[in-house]
This record gives sequence, C-alpha cells and structure tokens, in this order.
Amino acid sequence: MSEMYGQLLREQNFVQRSSGATSATRSMRFDNRMTTQWAELVDSISVLGEYPRPIMEREDWKSLNGYWDYAICDSGKVCPDSYDGMILVPFCAESYLSGVEKPVTKDNELWYHRTFTVPEGWAGKHIILNFGAVDWRADVWVNGHHLACHKGGFTSFSMDITDALCDSVQELVVRVWDPTDDGYQLRGKQSLEPHTIYYTAVTGIWQTVWIEPVMQEHISRVTTFPDYDNAQVRLLANTEGDMTDCSLRVRVLFDDEVVASASGNVADTLTIQMPEDFLSWTPDNPWLYDIQVELIKDGDALDVVKSYTAMRKFSCGKDKSGRKNLLLNGNPIFQFGPLDQGYFPDGLYTAPTDEAMLYDLQKIKNCGYNMVRKHLKVEPARWYTYCDRMGIIVWQDIPSGDSAIAVDNKLPSQVPYNLRSEESAQDYMSELDEIMTQLMPYPCISTWVLFNEGVGQFNTQEIAKWTKQRDPSRFVNAASGGNYHYTGDMLDSHHYPSPFICQSSRNYAIVIGEFGGLGLAMAGHVWNNSTGWAYMDYSTRSQFQKYYEIYTSYLYNLKYQGLCAAVYTQLTDVEIETNGLMTYDREIMKIDVDWLYTINQFIINLSRDYLHLAER
Repeated sequence: MSEMYGQLLREQNFVQRSSGATSATRSMRFDNRMTTQWAELVDSISVLGEYPRPIMEREDWKSLNGYWDYAICDSGKVCPDSYDGMILVPFCAESYLSGVEKPVTKDNELWYHRTFTVPEGWAGKHIILNFGAVDWRADVWVNGHHLACHKGGFTSFSMDITDALCDSVQELVVRVWDPTDDGYQLRGKQSLEPHTIYYTAVTGIWQTVWIEPVMQEHISRVTTFPDYDNAQVRLLANTEGDMTDCSLRVRVLFDDEVVASASGNVADTLTIQMPEDFLSWTPDNPWLYDIQVELIKDGDALDVVKSYTAMRKFSCGKDKSGRKNLLLNGNPIFQFGPLDQGYFPDGLYTAPTDEAMLYDLQKIKNCGYNMVRKHLKVEPARWYTYCDRMGIIVWQDIPSGDSAIAVDNKLPSQVPYNLRSEESAQDYMSELDEIMTQLMPYPCISTWVLFNEGVGQFNTQEIAKWTKQRDPSRFVNAASGGNYHYTGDMLDSHHYPSPFICQSSRNYAIVIGEFGGLGLAMAGHVWNNSTGWAYMDYSTRSQFQKYYEIYTSYLYNLKYQGLCAAVYTQLTDVEIETNGLMTYDREIMKIDVDWLYTINQFIINLSRDYLHLAER
C-alpha cells in the first residue's frame, strides 16, 4: 500500500524536498488509542515534510515542523518563563499525535516556543515566515518583535521577518487563543463537549509552518481565471516591494512543453491565449497545465514561482423540462459524492502523513464518486491540489460559527435571521473573504456552501450576492439543508436516511446536500469504546450494503424531478458517529469498493444520459 501511494505521489509530480531537518527518523508508538495505520510512520524529526503549497511553489524553503516547547496558561498572562513540555507541530494540542492531548478553553492561552537558524545560502534575501493554519487567534513574535496578529482558524498567513532577525539563532514565539464553541468565530464541528455530530476541539497550529527566502520585490499570490469559451486564462499576480520597472513573464506548459505565454505590467491581469485544441478538465480526464510566473526587472528574474491551472467551466443550463441543471464545460453532469469531515482519530484536523490524506481521496475515486463535499472545514493546500490532479469536484463549505437557529424547508424561509453581533458578522465576512481568496485558484472547487442547517445564518441574500460577484465562475449554495431564500444557484435539502426533495423550483438547481447516514459499528474500531451513533443502525455488512443500494437508487428516480447533485453521509466514521463508509481508523471498508464503484457509476451515468437531453 505504501509503495502504491508513493508511486501516485511521484506521478503527480509533487515536491517532497528536504526541509532542512536531519535524515534521522523517530517513529511514534501508541498504546490503547485509536490510531490510523500511518501513525507509526510519523517522522517526529521532519513531520509532514512535503512542500506545503503546490499552487505557488518556490525552489527553496525550510520546514519548522517538529517539536516545539508549549505551555497552557491562564488568559492574559505574559510569555511564560518555563514551558509544560514538548508539542509536535503541526498537530493541535487536543490530538494524540501532538504528545499533549489536553483541552484548551476560552480561559486559556496556548504558548509555543522554538528556535531556528536561517540557512547560510539565504544571506541577503528577505525571509518569509508562513503558517498554514492556526486556530483561532495567533500572535507571533520573532526575537521579541511582535510581527503579526491573525484571526481565522482555517486560512494561511505570512510575514516578512527579515528586520527582526539576529546574527545567530532565531527565537520564535506564538500565542494562541481559541474559545471554540464559547465564541462566535468559524469553528465547524468542533466542540468543547463532543457529542453525536460534534467532535473534539482543535486549538493551535494544525498545518505546516515554514520559511522561504525571497527578494525584497517578490510575488505573494498567483490566481488564475480560466475563460473556457474564449480559450483563455487570465492571471493575476499579487506582489510585494517596489514594483518600479518590474514586469511579469508567464509561460504555460504541458508535458514540459511551452504551449502559451504572456507578459505585461505587474499591476495588470494578464490574458493568456491557450491553444484552440486545449484539453478540458473533467473528473474522468483531469488535465492540468503547469504555469511558471517570473517577476522581471532589468532583464533578470527577481522571483520565480510555479503554479498550475485547468481549462474548465462551471455553469447552469436548462433540461428538456425547463429545470435548472449544473453544467461542466457546457455539458450536464450529475455530481455525486460523500460528505467528508476531514477528521483523523490520531491527528484530528491534521492527517498523520501526506499519504493518509491521499488515501481518503483515492477511496473516493475508487468508489466511483466524482465529487466530495468538504464539510465545515478548510483543508491544507495539498488536499486541493490532490483533488485537482485526481479529478474530484469539491463543494467547499464555509465552516459554521456563532449560534444555530431553527430550520424550515419553505421558500422563502419563515425563520428569522440569526441575530449576530456586529463583531460576529464582520468576523464571518472577513474569514469568508480570506477563505475564498486562498481557494479560488484551485480548479476543482465548483461550489461555495455558505450556511449549513441554519447555524450562524444571517443576511443570506446579501452574502450570496456578494459571493457570486466575488467569484462568478462557481456555484453558490446559500443555505444547505433549509432556511432558503430567493438567492444563489441551488435549493439544497437534507433528509435521512432516504434522499428527498423538500422544495422544487425552475429557478434553482435541485440538489440533496445530505442523505444516508447509514450506521454500522465495527467491533474493535469504534471511538472510546462507545456504542456508536448513526441516523440508521444496521448489524451486518450485508444489511448496510443492501440499504445503501436501496436509498441510492432513489436518486435515479428523483432526477425526473430535477435533481442534479447529491451528497451521501459520509466518507468515514468520526468519533462516536458510525455512519461512515469506512471506520474512523480507516482499517475497514464497510462496503466492497468494486461493488460501490459499479453502483455509483450507474447512478452518475444514467443521470448523465437523461441530463444530456437538455436543451442548449
């Protein structure tokens, strides 16, 4: 198994360079804990050492993952004089892999401390410190200089630390505060008191920390916008530093051959004319084009980054009955996939290894799905690159926050809006904007899911309109599971266990955002020896498989009522939830994969045959 996924990594041309750590490996050992098969492969010297941001890759970098000092202190205290012990970054404090496994409440602050050196070969360069994600509010000091305060548990942030560096060993301190469900911020399924569909909280650093050298003038972000109808790609490069006399030069490559190029002013969005016979991105053929972006001054390249893009178009059309359908590249496509919470029993939000992350996505492909709903969580950058390369369409939820309200299935909803405070509302919009900014470059994402089952829902029409204006290239699912308003592209109902359409309208694509929830607790593979919880419980694998087939077959009949997408709950068991296709430890697949592939492809292809009768 390890060799198979290692080969896939190589085929995907992922960068797995040395992070600067020693070559020694210290394996983790566990007793009496639910862990995955990858837990003992965790390299505590160079944990998660793969390049963390394939959508914008630089040649030189150094990981700061590994053991850091940590302390859990009362809120408001100064930097501790001594620490409680060691924490393995980037695993959160509540996780077993972190070595801490302790709760952190709103009355606490989590402090991190470590030292590092800057490679000698980087002399004269500016040094950028990057955090993949820290939940929730993070303050950063380098050599006693406070350099950043970032709010948001799901997005990356960076800072130029050059002026704070000293001549020898550098000291890095991070302070984190996270109120989890005692606060209004985006948190998804996290809870200080896990139960049923709510899981263990995540506090602190949970994605890779790294440094990289750049010139003072450098590229800070690359975003591409495919224009499928005109065979073009628009590219916007955000930059830092004095851009006087600087320009951009872009090359598009396929199989290492240049197929298109463009150059222009740094401040402009460049238009790249693609070949007329360009290759389209689809789940069956996820063709990607590599991109090299250079920042040029006086004929020299001050910065070079590698990225990629895909030629694809998400849009809406009408079927033969005049109902709204979802299209990919102008063709109807029935989107069908599992709900994915993105939790691991040993790392919680953080996969133990890159191979573990890939395993879940490969299961989705092997099971014959063409889509996944990333539920109330934002994943590390590599996860989205895997989806891009493997051809998995992504519905991206915005993690929920604040309080829940009642849910109904009327159009429009009769339930009053959530009364979020001004601070809470501003936080939602700020984090929504940041999430979209960071994820827009990934071709796989088809849909922004703004609210789920009423949790934190407010100003639905205004926010859906803002989202569509911000990104007109994707679908907007304003209210998944009820509390609909006249807005967005979809009407999304949740119904367990059988799929069911609560509303119908020719002005919206009809989708089922959740159904199924079939439960099967596998002895020896349940969380904390619990009996498990699910929407429907079965005692044998044959029963589980039988009812999966029965409930899934309803989707084919519902297509005649306009159904054009569905999400099955769910990919894996999560903590006490036992309604996954796989056990939480990923040891047991509850349904035969080949059989599942046949069933799921039958649904997708039969629905596709019907939808292809659509009028254009």
